[in-house]
Amino acid sequence: MLYSAMTYYLGFKVNSGEYKIMGLAPYGVPCYANLILEKLMDLKDDGSFQLKMEYFSFPYASVMVNERFDELFGGAVRKPETWLTQREFDLAASIQKAVETVVLRMANHLHATTQHKRLCLAGGVALNCVANGRVLRETPFQDVWVQPAAGDAGGALGVAYYIQHEVLGQRSAPRPKGRDAMRGSLLGPSYTESEIEKELESRSLPYKKLSGGEIPEKTAELLAGGMIVGWFQGAMEFGPRALGARSILGDPRSADMQKN
Repeated sequence: MLYSAMTYYLGFKVNSGEYKIMGLAPYGVPCYANLILEKLMDLKDDGSFQLKMEYFSFPYASVMVNERFDELFGGAVRKPETWLTQREFDLAASIQKAVETVVLRMANHLHATTQHKRLCLAGGVALNCVANGRVLRETPFQDVWVQPAAGDAGGALGVAYYIQHEVLGQRSAPRPKGRDAMRGSLLGPSYTESEIEKELESRSLPYKKLSGGEIPEKTAELLAGGMIVGWFQGAMEFGPRALGARSILGDPRSADMQKN
C-alpha cells in the first residue's frame, strides 16, 4: 500500500503502474528515503512496521493520500501524462530504497530465526525484481524463488493447491514438464504449429516458416533493424511477468522504441 500510494502520488495508476516507479528509480537520487522511513512508517529492526495512517486516505476515500502527504513532499499529486521532472525521479528512487530497506530487514530476520537456506516469496512486493536481487546478493539465503503470479491473482493458485494437497490428499499430483523450469508458471493455453498455420491462413496473413535454429538469428536481425517482435512460444505464462512464452521484444538502444 505504501508503494501504491507513491505510485498514485506520482501520477500513475494504482495496481498497474508500480513497475513504472521501479523503472524510474535508477534515474533519481533517494533523497526522500529517510523522510519516508521516519514519517510514513514505524519500522522495527526485524522489518515489521506500521504505516502512520494520518498521511493516507485509501481506507476511507477513492484517493490514496491526503493533504499531509502533499505537504510532506512539497507538492500536490502529479497530473497523469504530464512531463516528469527530477523530483519525480528522486521520489521514485526514494520509495524504492525505502521498500528495499524493509524487505532486507525482513529477510535477514527470517534467516536468523529459521536458519533456512532457501526463501520463497509471494505477494505483490515480490514482483519488485530489484529488491529481490538485493535479497539474493545481500542476505544469507542461497536460493530465492518467486511465485510467478506473486500478486493477488496468485492467491487463486494457492487455494487450488491447498484443496489438491490438504482436502483431496493428492500430494503427488503431476506437475507441468518441458520448458517450464519453475514447474508451475506455464499454465495457460498452447497451440500446435498446424493450428497456428490454419489461423494465419484463415485471415489471409502472409507467413514464413523457419527452423528452430533460424529463429534466434532472424529475431536479432529484426530487432537490430528497429522492428518490434511478438514472441509466441508454448503455453502462456500465469502471472504479470513475461517469462519467455508471450513477450513483446524491442531494441532498448533506440530512444524512439517506446513511442513505436
